[in-house]
Amino acid sequence: MQQILFIQTGTGIDVHGQDVTKASVRAVQDAIHYNSMPGIEKNLPDQRLENMKVNVKLALPLDHDQLDVEMVKDMIPYGTVTVEIVSGGMATTSGIFLEDKADKNDLMYIVNAAVEVGY
Repeated sequence: MQQILFIQTGTGIDVHGQDVTKASVRAVQDAIHYNSMPGIEKNLPDQRLENMKVNVKLALPLDHDQLDVEMVKDMIPYGTVTVEIVSGGMATTSGIFLEDKADKNDLMYIVNAAVEVGY
């Protein structure tokens, strides 16, 4: 990406499923849900949304290899989307003890997202 026009951030949580994709999709939704980009086309090459580049940075606590990158990309309606994964976020107890998992608690996964938009 040559030029970042703006960055949006968000947080997503999967409380009981331990699904890093679900938490990541929610983080991206949180980042872009309340934003509007009027006039962004004027700042893009050839003034076309197809020329927009979006880099989604996700801070995942666990299960990096289980992330469905295509589901995350599908959250972005325009442009060319890339996904970058970094260690971070949080895995913490939801307070529910699961008998079938011996001494483990049911973890909630918390993912942070930064959505960079530019060209």
